[in-house]
Amino acid sequence: MIASVSGEVLVRRTDHVVIDAAGVGYSLAVSAETLKAVPPVGGETRLFSHLVARDDSLSLYGFATDAERELFLKLISVSGVGPKVALAVLSGGAVRELLIAIAAGDAKRFQAVPGIGKRTAERIIVELREKVAGEIDGGDGEISITAAGPDDPRGLAREGLLNLGYSPAEAEGLLERASGETPEEIVQSALRAAAGASAA
Repeated sequence: MIASVSGEVLVRRTDHVVIDAAGVGYSLAVSAETLKAVPPVGGETRLFSHLVARDDSLSLYGFATDAERELFLKLISVSGVGPKVALAVLSGGAVRELLIAIAAGDAKRFQAVPGIGKRTAERIIVELREKVAGEIDGGDGEISITAAGPDDPRGLAREGLLNLGYSPAEAEGLLERASGETPEEIVQSALRAAAGASAA
């Protein structure tokens, strides 16, 4: 297994880079997020990597962080999500944002990714939601998200805000200022907080 590749950047394109490691040029497919961390041609870099072996090909995928690689591995474990589609998902935002979207059940975010339909987006949520919740809780402590149950009014309110078009981060921010006993009361309180912020 090729776990990482270090060396000089020989080629830097929108979908892949070539790194010269000890005289061997390795071509790694990368997400838009990883590409941001790759220096211009001639610079030195190190990418974490994962090799996908098929009957007719060997494809190497590169990642700026181990966290991105781990999310890639989780995504390709979902039925209907291949490596190219997983890279497209990773191109849609920082790893933490994507983890939050999964934990919050934000299927619409993934439906916007080329190659992902409604069923696949929902499958990503169902299969990965519990797996990523612990990773978010173990982050910087600013956002803690768990799956919403039938007796979890704030969780249901969060889902309601997501359905209204708010991003997971925006929904969390509004819920911090919201009050109420039922999901409806909490959503109404959150919307009043949003209106107050817009008027300020």
